Amino acid sequence: MNKYIDIIKSSYSDYWNYVKQSVLMDLNWENYFYGLIIISLVVWGLEAIFPWRKNQSLFRKDFWLDTFYMFFNFFILNLIVLIALSNSAAELFNDILGIVGLSIANFQLLEINNLPFFARIFIFFIVVDFVQWWTHRLLHTFEFLWNFHKVHHSVKEMGFAAHLRYHWMEPVVYSSLKYIPLAIIGGFSAQDVAIVHFFNIFIGHLNHANINWDYGWLKYILNNPKMHIWHHVKVLPEDRKNGVNFGITLSIWDYIFKTNYIPYSGRDIELGFEGDEEFPKNFIEQELYPIVKK
Repeated sequence: MNKYIDIIKSSYSDYWNYVKQSVLMDLNWENYFYGLIIISLVVWGLEAIFPWRKNQSLFRKDFWLDTFYMFFNFFILNLIVLIALSNSAAELFNDILGIVGLSIANFQLLEINNLPFFARIFIFFIVVDFVQWWTHRLLHTFEFLWNFHKVHHSVKEMGFAAHLRYHWMEPVVYSSLKYIPLAIIGGFSAQDVAIVHFFNIFIGHLNHANINWDYGWLKYILNNPKMHIWHHVKVLPEDRKNGVNFGITLSIWDYIFKTNYIPYSGRDIELGFEGDEEFPKNFIEQELYPIVKK
C-alpha cells in the first residue's frame, strides 16, 4: 500500500512541477499550455475571418464557460485526479500480471522503437484514434456513460472551445480503454505523443468551430466542421438514435462502419439532446451530474 501512496504523491508533485514549467516556459516546444493557447487563438481567428453562421457572435453562448472547461480539463483535472489515478492503475495492472509471472512486455506485439520515426507516429495516431472512436460510441450506447457525455452535448452554439467541454469522468473512461492497446505496442517517446496530441487538438478545435470547411475529398478521412455538427444535432431519426459521426480526428471509421450521417447542410440545425432544457447550466452542477441532480 505504501508503494501506491508514494506513486500518488510523486504523481502530484511531478505534474505540478510540469505545469509550473509549462507556464514559466521552461520546457521545449512540447509545451501544452502555450500550445493550447496558440491553437485556440488561430482557430478563433479563423472563426472571425470565415464564419459559417454569420449571425453567431465571436463570444458565442457559453464562450467563457467553455474556455474555463478547456483549461480545467486540460491541466487542472490532471492535477486533481487523473495523473495519480493513471499511474496507480498502471502499477496495479503490472502487479497483477506479476502475480502470474508475466509483465506487460510479454504482450508487446512489436518493438516500436526499431521503426522509423514517421511509422511510429502513424501507428500511435491510428491506434489512439480508433480506440477513441470506439469509446465514443460506447458513451452514446450505454445510459450510464451517456449521462456523463451529456455535458459535452449540452453545447447550444458550436465554437472552438466547445471541443474541451466534457465531464471529468470521460477521460477516466478514455484513458482506461486506451491503456492496454497502447501498452501492447508501447515504446512511444514523449515527442511522438506531443506531435499527435497537438494535431488532434487542432483538428478537434476545427471540428467544433464556426467554420464552413470539409477539406474536399479529405472529408472521407478527416473529421470536419460540416460533419461534426451533425454529431451534436438535437433530433435524429429513430434508426440513428444512438448517435452519428463519432469520429475524433478521423472520419474514416464512420464511413467504414456506416455511422456517417450528413443529410444536408447542418449550419442552422438545433444542437443539444432531448431534455437539455432541464440540464444544469453551470460548471459545478454539470461536473456533479448525474450524481447530483436537480
